[in-house]
Amino acid sequence: MNSLLSLSAAELTAWLGQWWWPFVRIGAAFWVMPVFGDGRIPVQVRLFLAFVISLLIAPLLKDMPALDPFSVGALVLTLEQLLFGLLFGLCIQMLFMVMTMAGQILSMQMGLAMAVMNDPSNGDTAPIVSQIMLIFCSLLFLGLNGHLVTLDVLVQSMRSWPPGSSVYSLDLKGVIGLFGWSIGASLILTLPAVVAMLMVNLTFGVLNRTAPSLNIFSLGFPMTLLLGLLTMAISISGVPARYLDLVTHVLSQLRALTPA
Repeated sequence: MNSLLSLSAAELTAWLGQWWWPFVRIGAAFWVMPVFGDGRIPVQVRLFLAFVISLLIAPLLKDMPALDPFSVGALVLTLEQLLFGLLFGLCIQMLFMVMTMAGQILSMQMGLAMAVMNDPSNGDTAPIVSQIMLIFCSLLFLGLNGHLVTLDVLVQSMRSWPPGSSVYSLDLKGVIGLFGWSIGASLILTLPAVVAMLMVNLTFGVLNRTAPSLNIFSLGFPMTLLLGLLTMAISISGVPARYLDLVTHVLSQLRALTPA
């Protein structure tokens, strides 16, 4: 009887481990990922999605480490899965940070830096142009099935870097480079608009010198705003193709994060 009880306890521990480690990693990723981690989505919904996905993929994964749930090893392994999930979600969040930063740059160039609104996703204020770019980015992300692709990469990470692998096997060079890459990508997206607005400001400077009686301030702001909206509309028309390249780059860095 004792051997039967111990065998049942061991099987129960193995089954819980087979489900628990994927749940921790997926739940941590959902906490900070765009779309899934939006502040308007209740925490219960995110946890339920992570619970369902982990239950579905658990039979398809390799055997997970069967550790005592109350041991130090289980705590360390849980922290590792939390770290990987948060790292994965932050990498995907970089795509949206690029568009938000591009909107902030456009706002400053157009003179709309003071036009802000509340961002319910993070409880902070953001320029209106950034909100427009963020909504556009979210629609592109969903239209390109980005949410399904990221889920696929997240599930594949359970095979390439299963729970119990050494954390030192992670290649973080590409992930760290994403922070600087996001700034460069946002500048590239807004470079045509920045150059156009710079030429407009130079033109107004020349007019101010040649015709001092002309009220540049009353004329310059509406003209800058109008030309800024025009250049933003022209720039947005080329964003989808560029955004696809950005998504491909981030996903390649995520796939290179773990050994094949």
